[in-house]
Amino acid sequence: KEEEELRQRFMGPPVSGLRELRRRRRELRSRMELLIMETQGEVCRALAELDPGATFAVDTWERKEGGGGISCVLQDGEVFEKAGVNVSVVFGLLSEEAARQMRSRGKSLKAKDGKLPFCAMGVSSVIHPKNPHVPTMHFNYRYFEIEEADGTKQWWFGGGTDLTPTYLNEEDAIHFHKTLKEACDKHDLKLYPKYKKWCDDYFYIKHRGERRGIGGIFFDDVDSPSKEEVFQFVKSCAKAVVPCYIPIVKKHCHDSFTPEEKLWQQLRRGRYVEFNLVYDRGTKFGLLTPGSRIESILMSLPLTARWEYMHIPPESSKEAEILEVLRNPKDWVH
Repeated sequence: KEEEELRQRFMGPPVSGLRELRRRRRELRSRMELLIMETQGEVCRALAELDPGATFAVDTWERKEGGGGISCVLQDGEVFEKAGVNVSVVFGLLSEEAARQMRSRGKSLKAKDGKLPFCAMGVSSVIHPKNPHVPTMHFNYRYFEIEEADGTKQWWFGGGTDLTPTYLNEEDAIHFHKTLKEACDKHDLKLYPKYKKWCDDYFYIKHRGERRGIGGIFFDDVDSPSKEEVFQFVKSCAKAVVPCYIPIVKKHCHDSFTPEEKLWQQLRRGRYVEFNLVYDRGTKFGLLTPGSRIESILMSLPLTARWEYMHIPPESSKEAEILEVLRNPKDWVH
């Protein structure tokens, strides 16, 4: 009965197996795996409800070096051009390149005979709607653990949720940021302003001088005050995904739009691709991890995008309005 109930909550069987997760249910690794599985199920169900003609392709995959995942992708629906929600739970030995990337962020990792056992798990999603008046949304919540030469374990959490509209709608921006702020405020009033700024700084396309979107929250390498407190915070953030985004989709998915507005959406999608392939740390880490599933890593890319030579929108147009906010991030909640 319990297994049936779990199967209804999840999109596929957990990587570690239900029995094993139940046996180790007090361990944080098991609780985090259950949380990412539940988040995947909640988000997929909420999206499928808005796009009843489309179905999620559910791919369960295994990594021969250890672990695996579940990729759920809905493509070419009425509402969503491409929506992917991935879960991965991988373990094994950290590649030299991945370890180098972590050390460059200030991690002091002491390897034993050049080997660093690791475990990484997370849920990540990118949702690209068809209608230019519905924003693209991305979220990712993850947990990382590394065992050093002397057996001590380093652990940290990372993640965030951010919004990338094609056109600015202030009401939507305020709703999105307020929902995330409420999730943060339950734990510490300092978190939202800190992680909002981190988000604006992280999703910066340097060569364009603009942010990828209107932000949200982003954090990485968080390992204090305690494992339990950070886990509870991550849980609140994961639970805020559906309420911060789904109302915006419902509100705009039937808005009318012009061919010019669709063209602008395609150009903005091009910027999204530029950020993900040039700067995104998760994409880079995935591509550097032996045996990682390339299709799942590149799921974040839109089905369609466009690059036009020297495209500059007219001054005081709706297109110029969003560019202004991308160049100079705003405070949406005060």
